[in-house]
Amino acid sequence: MFDRHYAVWPKGVPKHLTLPATSLYENLELSARRYPNKPALLYYGSALSYAALKDHVDRLAGWLEHVCGVQRQDRVLLYLQNSPQFVIAYYAIQRLTAVVVPVNPMSKAEELRHIARDTGATTIISGQEIFPFAQALLGHELKHAIVAAYADYLTTPSDLSLPDIVAAPRAPVPPPAVSWGTALDAGHAASPHRATHDNWCVLPYSSGTTGAPKGCLHSIRGVTATLFGSIAWNPATPESVQLVTLPLFHVTGMQNSMNAPLFNGATLVLMTRWDRKVAAELIRRHRVTHWRNITTMCVDFLSDPDASSWDLSSLIGIGGGGAPMPRAVAAKLKDFTGLDYIEGYGLSETIAATHINPVDNPKPQCLGIPVFDVDSRIVNPDTLDELGPNETGEIVMAGPQIFLGYWNRPEETAQVFFERDGKRFFRSGDLGYYDEQGYFYLVDRLKRMINASGFKVWPSEIEAMMYAHPGIREVCVIATADAHRGETVKAVIIPKEGATLTADDVQAWCRERMAAYKVPRVITFADSLPKSATGKILWRVLQDEERATAKPDAAD
Repeated sequence: MFDRHYAVWPKGVPKHLTLPATSLYENLELSARRYPNKPALLYYGSALSYAALKDHVDRLAGWLEHVCGVQRQDRVLLYLQNSPQFVIAYYAIQRLTAVVVPVNPMSKAEELRHIARDTGATTIISGQEIFPFAQALLGHELKHAIVAAYADYLTTPSDLSLPDIVAAPRAPVPPPAVSWGTALDAGHAASPHRATHDNWCVLPYSSGTTGAPKGCLHSIRGVTATLFGSIAWNPATPESVQLVTLPLFHVTGMQNSMNAPLFNGATLVLMTRWDRKVAAELIRRHRVTHWRNITTMCVDFLSDPDASSWDLSSLIGIGGGGAPMPRAVAAKLKDFTGLDYIEGYGLSETIAATHINPVDNPKPQCLGIPVFDVDSRIVNPDTLDELGPNETGEIVMAGPQIFLGYWNRPEETAQVFFERDGKRFFRSGDLGYYDEQGYFYLVDRLKRMINASGFKVWPSEIEAMMYAHPGIREVCVIATADAHRGETVKAVIIPKEGATLTADDVQAWCRERMAAYKVPRVITFADSLPKSATGKILWRVLQDEERATAKPDAAD
């Protein structure tokens, strides 16, 4: 058992959690009984109480059961942006003890087709702005569709800048699909809810960077472990107010920004699209206490010329994961809020965090320490031999939140698990190490190393250093071909507004701060970088483009 991190364990926090026996739907049901008139959701100023939320959940569940034929353990595609409808649909599916399949709303028809065929789902709940992609599957892979217009939940006039897809009025829905209102107004009553912790409940798909996306099957027990753990690690109360900017289809947003606050009876302040000025106003207006985000959001938030004047005094907790937080950005954020940015680490396969920094003792650019009941270690990726402190290897972990396996892929499931000390360890595919105190650090994805003349270069390390450059807003480091070195380092940079950068100047700056073999030999500038819906920079997109077009540079 890995336990060296117990010396820095948060004060007053238990090392083991007895998980509640309730299901996700029962969590909402209890909060609705406790706080019926309290706002569960605030959507650009429009409130939906806990009692109303549960009512909408129950009515949608009735339609799914009696019209769409959704039964226990059936899969249902959830294809929506952050919205009240996403929350309602998620819990309506849980009401039936069926399985939520959260789909990236950036997915197009063929990507939807793959997931529909893979899961066997016949029902989809879609936003109207992306429904045309789902419509192509009706009568083929899909039999039923419910189409939502986000504006339906704008019950109070808003003075905020609304995304076009939120302001758009309800459009006619072509049969056999039905509108959201039709489903809710039908008045069908769902059967009594029955669930155990062993039941399947959610099937998120991995990003698919090494092939077709794979479904990661989770039980209610696993989902409960991370949602309950997030509350215990960073204590929150029913008076907490959570700003929801991370996509809810992604496991971090799903767990930390939706399931945990609703378990707690807190209030969710929902944003459908990221807008830094709207986010700042929502924090001020609703006295937001907690905000989970991603590095790129913080970079954008802090780059606003008015950022220093924003009222962020209500915040008591801020953090996230997905990419290391650069020291320079974290320092500026602390200047504005007085808070440390609490980083964590998890994957779709772990339904959010397995590692989080102690709130009272965080380290920068650090994944944190293994949380409740998680045994995490570093192993040689080739031999699986365990490594010691400060030795780079593959991060592996065992714990209650680890997924059951990849959907319909027993061979791939077997490849990512191994047994040790009576435990089932999951191979993350991430390279990292831990220090003497048991804090874990990410080095890179197992296959994202640059081999420059035999020197191993980790792109994320270079990116973290380059973020300290006063003129760099965002940067992505990839490999490019080199006639002499085999591979060398390339940086694609977005300059800050008003900054004048040249490749020579950036290289000179880098040479002062890093070993010569790490200095980017090729530097280009761009207006934007490809990103996922969660805000992660898609380095592999740039890498694949580079390999398809770049030719070895004969110059040394």
